[in-house]
Amino acid sequence: MWTADRIESSLDVGGSSVIWAGLTVAARPPDRTHPYGHGKAEPIAAIIVAVGVLAAAVGLAIQSVREIFLPHHAPAPWTLAVLVVAVVIKETLYRYAIRFGREITSPAGKTDVWHHRMEAMPSIAAFIGISVALIGGEQWQTADDWAALVACAVIAANGVRLALPAFHEIMDSAPGGKIVRSIYNIASSVPGVVEVEKCYARKMGLDYYVDLHVGVDGQISVNEGHEIAHRVKAAIQQSDSRVADVLVHIEPAQL
Repeated sequence: MWTADRIESSLDVGGSSVIWAGLTVAARPPDRTHPYGHGKAEPIAAIIVAVGVLAAAVGLAIQSVREIFLPHHAPAPWTLAVLVVAVVIKETLYRYAIRFGREITSPAGKTDVWHHRMEAMPSIAAFIGISVALIGGEQWQTADDWAALVACAVIAANGVRLALPAFHEIMDSAPGGKIVRSIYNIASSVPGVVEVEKCYARKMGLDYYVDLHVGVDGQISVNEGHEIAHRVKAAIQQSDSRVADVLVHIEPAQL
């Protein structure tokens, strides 16, 4: 189980590095070869981390099952003190991150702060397993390995939790929450807009890209329709800084 907690901590450091690199690339502006930006680097990095986490969980589970049937000694008592320190640090990081996420009103930050609390669970499982093994004596030495299996389930759950949103983003799934409804309402309120027929949005890294079909009076000029499209785009981008671009298709409304 001590090995399980060390592996989980190593995954945290390595995973954070990959996620940081992915966010750094995703924040780069569009260029000639990537006119839509580099936003997909964020979910790609998340999937890489998720695959690594799931592979580590499976490998650790296999090792734990093997050790249950092999004779071995209980871990050293001093490992309990290390685990207590680890739990305190991870809980402190969680509390700092949740406060920081609220201050910057970052949806991604608010979601990811739970990772620190999830990390504490393998350490708690390790503490319980090692304590049982030390107190129970020779007959309970496998308690450490059974606790490791619990930690494997927690680690695997983290991997799945990280992978699912990334897969949805790569597949251009419609974003949840109020963003689409908000965009629809803002576009409908722009003077000259008769109706909003279609409203699509997709997440690209840190930003959102929007496609709209806006109905206007069919008797107005092309220039007037063009101006309405610009007003719709400006209104949406001013309402939400996460909207990087808005493509507005103007068509005659059914009056």
